Amino acid sequence: MQISPAPRPLPEAAVPARSSTRLRPGFPRASMLPAGPCLAVMAARYARPVRVLVDMDGVLADFEAGLLRGFQRNFPREPYVPLEERRGFFAREQYRALRPDLADKVASVYEAPGFFLNLEPIPGALEAMREMNDMQDTEVFICTSPLLKYDHCVREKYGWVEKHLGPQFVERIILTRDKTMVLGDLLIDDKDTIQGQEETPSWEHILFTCCHNQHLALPPTRRRLLSWSDNWKEIIDSKREVLWRGPPGLGLLHA
Repeated sequence: MQISPAPRPLPEAAVPARSSTRLRPGFPRASMLPAGPCLAVMAARYARPVRVLVDMDGVLADFEAGLLRGFQRNFPREPYVPLEERRGFFAREQYRALRPDLADKVASVYEAPGFFLNLEPIPGALEAMREMNDMQDTEVFICTSPLLKYDHCVREKYGWVEKHLGPQFVERIILTRDKTMVLGDLLIDDKDTIQGQEETPSWEHILFTCCHNQHLALPPTRRRLLSWSDNWKEIIDSKREVLWRGPPGLGLLHA
């Protein structure tokens, strides 16, 4: 059995300075990792499909038109808010400002059985979802929030998706009251401000234009989708380019 001789001590000038950064036990320094495998790991991390989360009400299903139609049908003698005058995400609050007792009346429309199931699709939404789902390196999920009074809402949301988009999209429904907890790269949503447990969600919020938010001026850092006739593909492709480029200094991961 051969025993390797003990290593000679390095001259004092050759001894590397002790790093002030403490590493977890077993965690190698960057200089200890071979460049090739390290780059491959980074590339695998960033070269992934773009995950797009698409809201349902006001983006896929025409909630506002259905609500106004139902309110006028159920309460034909009551004052109402025309779509061009809608302001604010919550219709109930605008009706409350119009007259306090109207808040419960308008809520009774969207809490009634059949409301969500019978909403009309937003023009171009179904075609866009199918085309988006067929895009290379793209994952599409429907991310929607149920009402607190969920008796009919949850079941009918699933029914609407199956009716208009088919069973393959039913498997892609994410039902949550807090969208900040969902991992994604893009969230297409008509709600102008989305808050939750996570202060900095993983996704970029793309505001989908609806009657209640069309008057809002967005800061330069935010993007808006005017309709499904707008260039939504460009938004997805731009996000893919950012993901595939990787962090600064890594360089383009794909030619």
